[in-house]
Amino acid sequence: MASTLQSWIGGRWIGAEASAPLHSALNNALIYHTHAEKIDFDEAVTYARKTGVPALMKLDFQQRAARLKALALYLASRKEELYAISHLTGATRADSWVDIEGGTGTLFAYASMGSRELPSSNVLHEGPAMALGKNGGFSGTHILVPRGGLAVHINAFNFPIWGLLEKFAPSFLAAMPCIGKPASATSYLTEALVRMMNDSGLLPEGALQLVIGGTGDLLDRLGGADVVTFTGSADTAAKLRTNRNLIANSVPFTAEADSLNCAILAPDVTPDDVEFDLFVKEVAREMTGKAGQKCTAIRRIIVPENMVDAVGTRLRERLAKVSVGDPSVEGVRMGALASKDQQRDVAERVELLARGNEVLFSERDGFKLVGDGVANGSFFSPTLLLCRDGMRNDAVHDIEAFGPVSTIISYNGIDEALALAARGKGSLVSTLVTKEPAIAAYAVPMAAASHGRVLILDREASVDSTGHGSPLPQLKHGGPGRAGGGEELGGIRAVRHFLQRAAVQGSPTMLAAVTGEYVRGAKVQESEVHPFRRYFEDLKMGDSLLTHRRTVTEADIVNFGGVSGDYFYMHFDDIAAKDTQFGKRIAHGYFVLSAAAGLFVSPAPGPVLANYGLDNLRFIAPVAIGDTIRARLTCKRKVDRNRTDDKGVGQGVVAWDVQVTNQNDELVASYDILTLVMKRG
Repeated sequence: MASTLQSWIGGRWIGAEASAPLHSALNNALIYHTHAEKIDFDEAVTYARKTGVPALMKLDFQQRAARLKALALYLASRKEELYAISHLTGATRADSWVDIEGGTGTLFAYASMGSRELPSSNVLHEGPAMALGKNGGFSGTHILVPRGGLAVHINAFNFPIWGLLEKFAPSFLAAMPCIGKPASATSYLTEALVRMMNDSGLLPEGALQLVIGGTGDLLDRLGGADVVTFTGSADTAAKLRTNRNLIANSVPFTAEADSLNCAILAPDVTPDDVEFDLFVKEVAREMTGKAGQKCTAIRRIIVPENMVDAVGTRLRERLAKVSVGDPSVEGVRMGALASKDQQRDVAERVELLARGNEVLFSERDGFKLVGDGVANGSFFSPTLLLCRDGMRNDAVHDIEAFGPVSTIISYNGIDEALALAARGKGSLVSTLVTKEPAIAAYAVPMAAASHGRVLILDREASVDSTGHGSPLPQLKHGGPGRAGGGEELGGIRAVRHFLQRAAVQGSPTMLAAVTGEYVRGAKVQESEVHPFRRYFEDLKMGDSLLTHRRTVTEADIVNFGGVSGDYFYMHFDDIAAKDTQFGKRIAHGYFVLSAAAGLFVSPAPGPVLANYGLDNLRFIAPVAIGDTIRARLTCKRKVDRNRTDDKGVGQGVVAWDVQVTNQNDELVASYDILTLVMKRG
């Protein structure tokens, strides 16, 4: 007997009475039901706001990043349970890998980016601060803070795990509780994921809720502090974004919609080139991976007119070798569509696309399923069409068959190829396969105007390329126009989407207090204890040291040149230097940097363990022979990464503001030093 799925609402599982049936994509067997009980969405929203938000705000950015990493490790340890269920969606092991391990990989990526780039607080300073007055007493900057609302994530059927986790990760980092709503057809896999996430014990109470079934009046209950994200069809996105309540309350709505993505074979590539084979392989992989059920799949294959027959022949040969059927059978490379409804929808759209175009490969070319009991499954043959006049045929640019279906479109000249690509009215991704950097330099800026991501593929990139259809957490995922206009993923950019940006004005001292980061001009604390002698816990933002002075001599310049090997004329040639804007010899910039370190470093062993980088280095003014320099070192920012070394000693990261000035108190060099500092414990 098929079990009934449950929603996770208000900290409890809801659902016992069976409602809509859900079938296996492999054989159409009944496997689950959605539940019939109505969800109280007022309870769900209230629980997120009153329980989820405070629980998440008890943690800072760094602590939430650590939870993400722990959660990723936990889910990875139970991944085989998810693979077993994913099989029912018709996915091959490789398809499921993208969904399951792509999902946990996204958690790992955001955990890593969060630990590197976010503070150990709940205020993200988007600096630098800027002076707004002549006397230095009034400045301005920007901060990003948690919105205090919830995020509703509405997802498509094709990636039940990755689809939730790639949105959950940045919103969790932003302290925004989530209500996830997966598409019903594969919601059983998302339910299994959420149960695991709850079992982990790592989620603060109220951080995640799950809706099985419809969203009811959920969107009508949201306010200006909330956010909605959607992945699915462009038609559904258009309906949801016009919800009267979302419009009235200016609720941010981000859509990532299916689009008619393309791959362009540049005119410089011939059938004898490695790039030609890369092009054919990439297209075939995108047609058959996940049975073509990817929002990033290649739908339009844009090819020079004189290459159409060669590309068509190679693609037919490759598609003919693709074994379709039960993914548990060895050798099967393509599984089923997600449901019978999806199978019917793809068939109808192929029929529309075939009108006025040629069918180069389809089920008539020996389509044969592999496996027992699959005759009633939701399978569909790889289908390749040919359009010889893409400038006049609107269907190939408007109709998407969301399955293993793609159309070759011929072109004359790279400008026509780019015009055809733009006919998709906005896409998530495009691929340009070329050998010539000049072609890439010409084509990519134009393609970028209507595509969210552009992959340039050649033999050099192919060694490491993750492929046309693989969104990466470090890069933007989304596209203009038909693709929804949203920007999912994109590293810390995605986290910022779930935060509220505000401009802050005040004195440097007040801005430093608000941002938790030293702002130049703010009050500092000086003491007899050198800042480098303080443990991480004892250091305070604004702890500062003003060093003694050092006069730069000709011997300094000569010695530094000898040690570094830098004999640039500006440092050694009196005559040539007189003809420059400085009118005389000057010291090496890196000598100034080294001399400043000599002024502020405390040489004896102590809590400062290592210097691992410089940020924002600028040489502001020249330092000449006879100039006298000094440095001010100030604790700018502390980040507790909650880590220990091999001996169990805790450590944190401290950023130090360094200002090097001359005898006239003019700034000559400016930078931040990053150090690892030992904790007392």
